[in-house]
Amino acid sequence: MTHPTQWTGQAIIIFLIFWCASGCKYDSSATTNATTVKPDSLYVYKKPIDPNGIGKYYRGRQIAYTMGHTEASWLERAEREKEERTDLLLQALQLKPTDVVADIGAGSGYFTFRISPLVPQGKVLAVDVQQEFLNMLMDNRILKNAFNVEPILGSLQDPNLPTDSVDVVLLVDAYHEFSYPHEMLLGIKNALKPGGRLVLVEYKAEDPYVPIKALHRMSEKQAVKEVTGIGLKFVENQNILPLQHILIFKKN
Repeated sequence: MTHPTQWTGQAIIIFLIFWCASGCKYDSSATTNATTVKPDSLYVYKKPIDPNGIGKYYRGRQIAYTMGHTEASWLERAEREKEERTDLLLQALQLKPTDVVADIGAGSGYFTFRISPLVPQGKVLAVDVQQEFLNMLMDNRILKNAFNVEPILGSLQDPNLPTDSVDVVLLVDAYHEFSYPHEMLLGIKNALKPGGRLVLVEYKAEDPYVPIKALHRMSEKQAVKEVTGIGLKFVENQNILPLQHILIFKKN
């Protein structure tokens, strides 16, 4: 019997005839350094243009590496309010006392525990994919008597929030690190109540003086393209912060 890898010249000719008859399809993933597109997704995988990215692209944007729990001290730095005017952001949320707010990518809980007293009859769902961050949140929940804070372990593709359960979703400097942004946006849309708002806060890519690495910034144009692509309506950019966009989207 002929070994499967030992082709005769006649067999090769027959194979090529049938191959070209079927459209001469070629799997580009077999080529070194070739760009590949998964047939079941919107993602492109190729060599990182920027070393701070993961080599995965969504709608033309390279996704950034995720900040780890060991960087919690940077999130909680004393000068953050002055640098970013986080007080203005909290005012811009225009929360009602009964609102259910999902702080997705909550990290150490910097915004979670500032939102908590603003929704005394509501609650704050603090979502993160790193259990270490959620452990910090649980400890601070007790210390701060913030018992309307509910830590939730999300996944890379799902915030794990109930359907039509959330009035406001807050994403602060986190979305650009989502390794599955399309799936996460769909999960957020599903979790929002009709009329609910997504508040997307990202460092301004348009401003070259913002002292943040390029992949950890987003332009308004790029953010709007991505979020409206899953069916949320762009409402406005509240241009009141020195370093960041406040982009408001709404679920119809």
